[in-house]
Amino acid sequence: MKKIAIVTGASRLNGIGAAIAITLAERGIDIFLTYWSAYDREMPWGIGDNEPEVLENMIRGYGVRCERLELDLSDVLAPVKLFDYVEEKLGQSTILVNNATYSVGAGHENLTAEIIDKHYQVNIRGAMLLSSEFVKRFTQKHGGRIINLTSGQSLGPMVGNIAYAATKGAIDAFTITLSAEVSSKGITVNAINPGPTDTGWMNDEDKKYILSKSASGRIGNPNDAARLISFIAGEDADWITGQIIHSEGGFRRY
Repeated sequence: MKKIAIVTGASRLNGIGAAIAITLAERGIDIFLTYWSAYDREMPWGIGDNEPEVLENMIRGYGVRCERLELDLSDVLAPVKLFDYVEEKLGQSTILVNNATYSVGAGHENLTAEIIDKHYQVNIRGAMLLSSEFVKRFTQKHGGRIINLTSGQSLGPMVGNIAYAATKGAIDAFTITLSAEVSSKGITVNAINPGPTDTGWMNDEDKKYILSKSASGRIGNPNDAARLISFIAGEDADWITGQIIHSEGGFRRY
């Protein structure tokens, strides 16, 4: 059966989501993209008006099918809407990559209920509901993949980004428990921590600090995460589940 991967949060051409989608497409996997331009426009990195369209066309250039949908994953109805649309356009998905995330800088001094809720709605509730809907609709005996993106919160603090750290940290616990629940259904569940990755958010000061902590002497790029996720999505990773995989190039937090 043809593999179909959903990659959430794939909009900007230099983002991790785009790299994941392209790497999976290179393996002959059909791709469905979700994105939410309103969020990207609010962030310092921004987004070009036609970046999702360009990405879609790039993926189709690998000879696979590709569709996309702009979707607010903080909407509780988004998961059902998404999977209905995927099945209409491509068929039953076999891979779900929960890459979409919400993040704004906020320490304990300026933390508000609104900031907490926005992080929770996308980073936790969105990923959980998407994963649940994926499992409900998966009818094959094996080969299902749920791959979550985390940020290594179990390895150390993320000062000044407390809501993001708390919600992404919860992904680890969710991954471990869900993997035990759905293993008998032929689905593996893992989380990938790509470490500090240059997707356009780093300034010169950020890069200098990360390089000072990098055992490998460089900063991560989106393809580093994409290659690992491509492996986890493949048949050779069928025995790997319930794992939080830290792929950081030897980044030292202390």
